[in-house]
Amino acid sequence: MSAAADRSTDRKPADDWEYVYRPKAVRKIVGAAVAVVIVIHVTFGLLLDHSYTGVTIDWADKLSLIGVGVVICGALLLLVRPRLRFGPQGVGVLNLVTERVYGWDDVVGMDYPDKAQWARLLFPYDEHIPVMAIQARDGEAAVAAMRSFREYREKYATRTR
Repeated sequence: MSAAADRSTDRKPADDWEYVYRPKAVRKIVGAAVAVVIVIHVTFGLLLDHSYTGVTIDWADKLSLIGVGVVICGALLLLVRPRLRFGPQGVGVLNLVTERVYGWDDVVGMDYPDKAQWARLLFPYDEHIPVMAIQARDGEAAVAAMRSFREYREKYATRTR
């Protein structure tokens, strides 16, 4: 386990975050993908009656096919969870499953590598974690989020020194 992960906490501080950013474009893409997957699985689940190969298909098989579509949609919905938030208590990064909160004294900065899909939060000793909330496809909104992060880091990092 890296030193950056050791310094983070999994606790949820009070909801007094000054800035919260969620990706914009991925919500539209995932929404369309979920709609297509549900329509396909429900349609085939309801229309699938019998096969000319001698296989008998009953309601349990139909419901299972629809259930597979629901599971796929659940996995797709994980892609809309990423969030970046910060305030006086530090930086909270929620990627797909867990949120980690880092104090301002632990964070060196944030950068956006060339040809990367999302930004990364920088720590001492060349460590970093991805920030999936700030995505390239968001364009100006992502740039504004990076600017806000830098302004808040300058505001709060100087207080802790």
